[in-house]
Formats: sequence, structure tokens, C-alpha cells
Amino acid sequence: MATMSVSLSSNHITPPLSTLNRNPLNTLTQSRFLKTPIKFNKLSVKLSCSYSETSIPTFTTSSSESDTEEEEEQIEDKESNPFLATTSCSNGGLPPPVLKKRKRYRKEYPGESKGITEEMRFVAMKLRNDKGSFKSSSSTSNEEDSDDGEESDECWEPSVEGFLKYLVDSKLVFETIETVVEDSNDVSYAYFRRTGLERSESLARDLEWFSQQGMVIPEPSNPGVSYVSYLKELAESSAPLFLSHFYNVYFSHIAGGQVIAKKVADTILKGRQLEFFNWDGDKQESLKEVRDKLNRLGEHWSRDDKNKCLKEATKSFRYLGQIVRLIILI
Repeated sequence: MATMSVSLSSNHITPPLSTLNRNPLNTLTQSRFLKTPIKFNKLSVKLSCSYSETSIPTFTTSSSESDTEEEEEQIEDKESNPFLATTSCSNGGLPPPVLKKRKRYRKEYPGESKGITEEMRFVAMKLRNDKGSFKSSSSTSNEEDSDDGEESDECWEPSVEGFLKYLVDSKLVFETIETVVEDSNDVSYAYFRRTGLERSESLARDLEWFSQQGMVIPEPSNPGVSYVSYLKELAESSAPLFLSHFYNVYFSHIAGGQVIAKKVADTILKGRQLEFFNWDGDKQESLKEVRDKLNRLGEHWSRDDKNKCLKEATKSFRYLGQIVRLIILI
């Protein structure tokens, strides 16, 4: 008789072969001899078996102290952190999936995809539409008071004195923005020097012609002086805000200057064309180059700076509107 000592857990016991043969639906027919794999490195094995002619070897097992301590530690871990037990059962031991917070995208401003100048163009269009609706409502009320409704047109007839004030204030504004761009050490202004849109020299020659005709050249009026003072403050404090005025001054003059030129030439100048309204090169192409440079520069501005530029665009149109109104004021 041979004798060996094995120490096994009670879960590893396999019933005798004679018992297995009696029950065909036992674990032997399912090809499972052990319920759980044996860990020989953690158990001290003591196996006792005896051979006889009528029986198979029998095994006697006993739990070791290390196995018991390990099971107790696992129980303590599950009790201290029940979340681990839950995740190990439901997700196969994997941590729960991380739910990402849904990202919200803000609504784009009109024209934002094309650049800051396109956004300012929408501001100009909105102001024009608002003024148009105001004029239409006021014109209907005037038509009720007068039969022909020509009173509003007569109020906008230009005068020589008013037109001279307009030229003087315009010269002051263009001189200021051109001097700031030329003399400033800010790198942002360097891109807008000698663009071909400069108007101060042309205005100086026009005013000289009026002086030769015996007309008295007035001093700058309050609208022009106030606007220039505001432009100088912006030039020192914020380049994006100043450049917003820079672009809109030229844009407004090119867009609406031709209308003013034709109106004045037909009424008070007897067909003479002023240099203020004429360019040596293609003014639209020069304006496009300025527009492209400003759009590229605006890509580096924050959304807050762009919003401020849109507000400054509104201020620019209002200042320029006050200067244009000098034409009809006596």
C-alpha cells in the first residue's frame, strides 16, 4: 500500500468513481473532475490514498490557514468597497463607462464664417434698414401734412458753406487715421500703410481750389473734432477697435461717397469733379486688399474683441453720419 499526504479545500473533492458510475448525469459525464482549479502554490498538499481490488483511491483534504485568511481578506474587501463587487459582476471587472458631457456649440454671428469685415457689413446693412424703415414711416406722416411730399427732398439740398464744413471735417478724420497708422509702433497698423485709399492729400488740394475761388475755409466743427479725439484714444488703447473705425471710414466713403459727389457736382459745383471722390487706381481692389488683411488679422482676435469691434462699427457710422449732415446745415 502506498501512502501520500495532500491538503485540499473541500471544494476540490471529487466523489468516488463507483458513485459516479451509478449516476450518469454527474459531473464526470460533463468532463469536469474538479469544481475549481487547484492552486498548488498556495496550498500545502497532504494526500492519503490506499489501493485495493474493489475501490479507487480516496482523498482526504483539509483547509490550510493561508487559504482561510485569503478568503477572509476578499470578503473584507467586498464589504469595504461594494462598488468593486458590483462592477466585477456586471461588467466583468471593468470600470463603468465614462459619460462625456455633451458639447454645446454657440450660434455664429451673421458673416462670421467669412471674416470680421463681413460681420461689420451686416451691421451697416442693419443700420441702413433701420433708418430706411424710420424714413418710410416719417415720410407717410409728412405726406398727410403736405400734398406733394417734396418738403423732405428740399431739406437735403446741399449748400456750399455746409459742403466746405464737410470737407474740412473729413480731411481732419482722414489725416488722423493715416497719421496713426503711419507713425504707430503697433505691428497691427503696419499692414495698413500706403493702401492706395488715402484721402487727406486729395482733400487738401480740393480745399485749396475752393480757397482760390475766394471762399473762406472754415475751422473744423464739433462732429469732426469729437470723432478725431475718440479715434486717438482708441489708437492707444486697442488696435482692433481702432482698425474697425479705420476700415469703416474708407468703406463708407467708397460706398456712399459717389452718391454725395454726384449730388454736389450737379447742384453747387457746376459739374466739377473733386479729387476727394477720385482715385488713381482701382478703389474696389484696394479696399479688397484692406479687407483681406483685416480678416486675416481678425482671426487672432477673441470673440469678445470682435463683439467690441461690431459695436465700434455702429459708432463709426454714427460719427460719419454727423459729419455728412454738415452738408445741409447752414
